[in-house]
Amino acid sequence: MNILVSGAGIAGLACALELGTRGHDVTVVEYARHLRLTGTPIDIRGDAIETAARMGLLAKIQKRRVRMSELTQFVDSQGEPVARIPMEQVSDSDDDIELLREDLVRILANALPDTAAIRFEDSIETLTDGDGDGGVDVRFASGRTGRYDLVIGADGQHSAVRRLVFGPEKDYLRHLGVYFALADHPGEAQSEGANSIYNVPSRMAGIFRYNGKAVAVFQFRSEPIDYDRHDLDAQKKILIDAFAGYRSWRIPELLDAARADPGFFLTSASQIHLPSWHRGRVALVGDAGYSPAYLSGRGTSLALTGARFLAEELERCGNDHTAAFARYEARQRPYVTFAQDRVDSGRDRMLPTTWAAIAARNKALQASGTGAP
Repeated sequence: MNILVSGAGIAGLACALELGTRGHDVTVVEYARHLRLTGTPIDIRGDAIETAARMGLLAKIQKRRVRMSELTQFVDSQGEPVARIPMEQVSDSDDDIELLREDLVRILANALPDTAAIRFEDSIETLTDGDGDGGVDVRFASGRTGRYDLVIGADGQHSAVRRLVFGPEKDYLRHLGVYFALADHPGEAQSEGANSIYNVPSRMAGIFRYNGKAVAVFQFRSEPIDYDRHDLDAQKKILIDAFAGYRSWRIPELLDAARADPGFFLTSASQIHLPSWHRGRVALVGDAGYSPAYLSGRGTSLALTGARFLAEELERCGNDHTAAFARYEARQRPYVTFAQDRVDSGRDRMLPTTWAAIAARNKALQASGTGAP
């Protein structure tokens, strides 16, 4: 089959690999100029580990394993450690794998077969699903046109494919009351030390070090904020306003890093809930269809299992996409439900709402044996 995949993130690359190795001709279109390699480490958990093994990539992934979360500590206003991340509560098992997002993206991209190709600086502008006449007609932002047997939307939480086929994002978005921001902090890149998290009520600021670099990380509770995702200055102002009046620990320094970073990143912790992830010859995989939010720690795992289940079911159903999409959804839905139900504990652990709640969290972690030495 001739298959179009929108998005060259983890979900899109995994789809291209799984579908391409089964003999399909796959074209991946990506809005950006290159693969996005930025981002804090991600986790591969549960059956997603088996998926990586079936892809033939598990050994390469294990070689790139990092232990950032294990080396992360909560600190007080003087920078003194007060507790560590409770790995027994965060992880599913000792088999979980943490690695840099950029490493997984590169591993997936380098494994793509000749039957899969990525076209950068292009995106889907319109699509017409002629399900009865055997194809989807697509017009791209570049002016190109094409007809495809299937279209897979793997273009993230703000999926253009989902909007074109299923309707506006607001109909499916469930905001979890948290925003996340990330900025390079080159002044800390060569510094030694553990990864540190500091809390003020309903907010977190931290420094994470990995792969010879350092990043300033922020989280804060908030009702939904209306902003232009392409206006970098507006996004930086949202972060700065959220931390206005807080000058303890290294918050001013980390905000300065955010102001200076041209690659500053801000996103909401939000989930996507759809009654179905397929319509006609179009299906959604990963955050486009069922974002669990980063608070779950399972977005990457869902992207990998989703790509695998979709490709397997197309193969088993003899390319009967209607049956294959239904079977894919039936297999993937329990994993999605589990992941989306796991966000509340992570939010409360990372973002206590009062000084008293921060102290109680630290005391509880110390009592459980997770306290820092």
